[in-house]
Amino acid sequence: MSRLRILSTLAVMGAMRDLAALYGKDAGQAIEADFSPTVALLDRLRRGEAADIAILTAQGIDDLIREGLIRPGTRTDVALSHVGVAVKTGAPKPDIGSVTAFRAALLGARAVAYSRIGASGIYFATLIRELGIEDAVNARAVVVPSGFTAERLVSGEADLAVQQISELMVVPGIEVVGPLPPEIQTVATFSAGLLAGSAQPDEAAALLRFLASPQAAPVLRRSGLEPAGPSLSG
Repeated sequence: MSRLRILSTLAVMGAMRDLAALYGKDAGQAIEADFSPTVALLDRLRRGEAADIAILTAQGIDDLIREGLIRPGTRTDVALSHVGVAVKTGAPKPDIGSVTAFRAALLGARAVAYSRIGASGIYFATLIRELGIEDAVNARAVVVPSGFTAERLVSGEADLAVQQISELMVVPGIEVVGPLPPEIQTVATFSAGLLAGSAQPDEAAALLRFLASPQAAPVLRRSGLEPAGPSLSG
């Protein structure tokens, strides 16, 4: 049996590694997964990179359906993700339970790490502007071009990291403080789709069904995500 290739956003990397191993063992299917931020994956796919399945933001999947790169009717919502805050293991955890407390925590931090092109980083950049603290935070921020912001906690470059909770949890040596306050939280839906150029559409479709199945739900939750449930769009 040929190997299925997945191009997946970083936000679901922890879960997808475990799900691919679980499905591969049960179904006898070899799976290769490559992880990057959604924006970078969109560029790679539009330049013609070959794969069987893409896992991106729901908006990214819908865009590729309209562009003819993903087969209509195959969008499968996989996971819901919340943005959160982390500190290095053993460091004091600030109060982020209200918008006022969260704002104060950002202003009191030595440096805040957030991503430049990830969905959470783009949202955070807008959020600090709306909170009126953009200049103060960015004067001491560590803006990560791509990858995991919590790595900057371990290296000592920052004392707060903001990203999808599932991405924070991938990094050892950190502790998640919690999600953003409900009033300013954003919930991202991450979806999968079958690439139009896949040479193994039946095998890929079977994997899509698994990703939205009850069997996948516990793995998603352990990784800081919530199951999105099956949803098709075309």
